[in-house]
Amino acid sequence: SPAQKLVFNRVNGKRPQVLPQQVLAPEECYTLAHEENVRFVYEAWQQVEQQLDGSRSGENACGPVQYVEKTPNPGLKNFVPIDLEEWWAQQFLAKIENCS
Repeated sequence: SPAQKLVFNRVNGKRPQVLPQQVLAPEECYTLAHEENVRFVYEAWQQVEQQLDGSRSGENACGPVQYVEKTPNPGLKNFVPIDLEEWWAQQFLAKIENCS
């Protein structure tokens, strides 16, 4: 008798998604210099935020000044800033859903 032929059934009738190698996210490797730069920027920004909060409550007369447009652009009247962390979370979840 001839050798049996192997048959692979698709899950839910769907073709498995094959991603090209360049589309797959490379493993993230951070150098020590990168981590130091991120830490420096984070800590500096935390100081600025603390000083801004202090100047709003009257504790600090001098320090950082928040820029405010004197004549706002009417085209930006309905502008809503993006929550970058939320956007990245949505991208991550979408990628997971598309791969499954």
